[in-house]
Amino acid sequence: MTSVSIKDLCLNFGEVKVLKNLNLDIADGEFLVLLGPSGCGKSTLLNCIAGLLDVSEGQIFIKDKNVTWEEPKDRGIGMVFQSYALYPQMSVEGNLSFGLKNARMPKDEIAKRIARAAEVLQIEPLLQRKPAQLSGGQRQRVAIGRALVRDVDVFLFDEPLSNLDAKLRAELRVEIKRLHHRLKNTMIYVTHDQIEALTLADRIAIMRNGIIQQLDTPHEIYNRPVNLYVAGFMGSPGMNFIEGEISGAGESSFNFASTQIPLSRYPFVRDDRPNKAVFGIRPEHVSCGDAAADEPFSIEVEIEVVEPMGADTLVWAVLDGKEFRFRVDGQSVLQSGQTVRIGFDPAKASIFDAASELRL
Repeated sequence: MTSVSIKDLCLNFGEVKVLKNLNLDIADGEFLVLLGPSGCGKSTLLNCIAGLLDVSEGQIFIKDKNVTWEEPKDRGIGMVFQSYALYPQMSVEGNLSFGLKNARMPKDEIAKRIARAAEVLQIEPLLQRKPAQLSGGQRQRVAIGRALVRDVDVFLFDEPLSNLDAKLRAELRVEIKRLHHRLKNTMIYVTHDQIEALTLADRIAIMRNGIIQQLDTPHEIYNRPVNLYVAGFMGSPGMNFIEGEISGAGESSFNFASTQIPLSRYPFVRDDRPNKAVFGIRPEHVSCGDAAADEPFSIEVEIEVVEPMGADTLVWAVLDGKEFRFRVDGQSVLQSGQTVRIGFDPAKASIFDAASELRL
């Protein structure tokens, strides 16, 4: 069953087209993440779903009800913003109950909903405190609780963790995932953080210039990006790209400088083979040292920079005059200026048409 359906949605600010003919169906109970850089339209799309912005064209359905022109309060949604937006003069309990009191809900029902939200979010000891007495993570839990007490079908999150430090972000990320598993509500989550997207989402919609570039599972998007933009955006550090040419038909190869990478193992998704192409391989798919000899393709590179990161080490090398990154075990001892052999399996690569930037 579809929980949220967006059909041919457009939003213009004067002559500027912010959202362009968007179509998106979100299943009941799904956790969908809208991912992209600043200015791509992800928060704008969320605000359209929430009713905070009037669309220029198209329709929005929530639970099969056309809510395109409904007020936010009538859409059956709960929204959590980037800023906590808590009332400083009210206690946590007061913040949680404020909207319910305005809706003239019976006191016993309000108390029951607050107790349930406080238990789920583990903020029962904080109910009588004021926001100034809370940490950033506690305030964000209260902000989530304020949406939770409304008992709605769809939750909208607009970068709720971006104001928190790295440790708190990791902790609350797990809490939000647990919350989704427990409630099984539909959740639409906006972020520019790919780690949040990969860990939280059932599906990710990667946006660019008001258009969804790819809509798929985290695994598929990470391992089989549909175009060069998605491939470059996902991953930290990003995918290595090598510009070159494809030669041959059946037993084709990717050629750059005087080097040939065999493509017999590469799973092409298109029959045509454009001459100019871009070869992409993720740093974690590259082997180093003795392991490189067992790979279908190997080559020697010179190390420029070594970055120890504890569990693993990120190595910056030079390949064909351009930077090339790969990961090794954290116990590996490598040094700047050292020449090492690296290798990889082309089956794990992503190859793109240099002209259209689409996956081959």
